[in-house]
Amino acid sequence: MSAVDQGNSAARTRLGMPQKFGSCHTALIQGYVIEGHVPATDIQRLLKEKPQALGLAVPGMPIGSPGMDGPVYGGRRDAYQVLLVGKDGSAQVFSSHP
Repeated sequence: MSAVDQGNSAARTRLGMPQKFGSCHTALIQGYVIEGHVPATDIQRLLKEKPQALGLAVPGMPIGSPGMDGPVYGGRRDAYQVLLVGKDGSAQVFSSHP
């Protein structure tokens, strides 16, 4: 038996988010694509600063990110970065979470 993880490939394609930044959740908020477990504070900052960008992404599902935290993970927290993804598919670090 094998699993085929298709995730949100169709939604990412439709919204222009490169698959390499893929995660398990895709949303559109006030014209910005939000991919993965992005902290609310980063989304609020994005909406306040309004950069010329496609949106934010947290590729994969890092332990310690919103929704990937809590007692089930034994208090473990992996460092991760939130990426600001440009409309051309480029990315730069928007914020770092230790």
